[in-house]
Amino acid sequence: MVDYQTIIDKIVTNSKEATDRGVIASYIPELANISLHKFGIHIIDANQKSYSAGEALEGFSIQSISKVLALAFSFSLVGDELWKRVDVEPSGDPFNHLSLLEQENGIPRNPFINAGALVIADVLVSHLENPKEEFLRFVQELANDSSIRYNEKVALSEKRTGFKNYAAANLLKSYGNLHNDVESVLDLYFYQCSLEMNCKQLTDAFYIFMNHGTCLREKSYLNLTQVKRINALMLTCGFYDEAGEFAFEVGLPGKSGVGGGIVALLPNTYCVATWSPGLNPKGNSKLGMAALEELTTKTGHSIF
Repeated sequence: MVDYQTIIDKIVTNSKEATDRGVIASYIPELANISLHKFGIHIIDANQKSYSAGEALEGFSIQSISKVLALAFSFSLVGDELWKRVDVEPSGDPFNHLSLLEQENGIPRNPFINAGALVIADVLVSHLENPKEEFLRFVQELANDSSIRYNEKVALSEKRTGFKNYAAANLLKSYGNLHNDVESVLDLYFYQCSLEMNCKQLTDAFYIFMNHGTCLREKSYLNLTQVKRINALMLTCGFYDEAGEFAFEVGLPGKSGVGGGIVALLPNTYCVATWSPGLNPKGNSKLGMAALEELTTKTGHSIF
């Protein structure tokens, strides 16, 4: 029996002693206001028992972690037709680079780089009557928590500064891989990235990927094959050009966001989320990466 609480308490203690905490993502102005000294971690195990330490219940902007939830929703709606419009290969590039998009005729390398996430948003805009409202409700249902909300200030901040996302959307449109108007797709995308959640809410929402496609409320959203595909993408593409390092050091499928959050999981065993807003040069949470390496080392639990 693994003593998760003792392990994560020690991780929080270690985080307080860290001198190099990374750098806050300041290119989204609203994110620049967060304290560098925040750190939280939360685990939910296969028996739905929870373990918290640090600021695990403080909300933060989940940013690109939302791409997994959007992928799950779109995959549940259109099935394997999705892969005609977005590939499943690691990019080896930062999340916002556009060079490969031109080389590969408007088909994004994977759903987690920004261009791929815009295609996923386009699918949702095509299939939902009220995309922002229905996506939010989907996340609330997965987490069994109706208090989850968009952060309007963050969404507006992204709209004002997201010039590369405007460029990516227009480039996709020029290749015919964006079926709706650019503004509608970007509106959903900026809002999904502005979702504010805490570590507990994240693990509850991602429980579905640890539990064969069935959420905390025992409702099935995805089949086993779909969950396997999404978990594989998290392992190979969830950390952009640092995905190999995360697999090497941590050994779990996961996803990061520039708000400092990371969520990861071991199928049939546990789901964990960390939050520390200071980022490393690759754009992933510096202390979050270290915490998850420590967790898998001390528990001996990884997919390898």
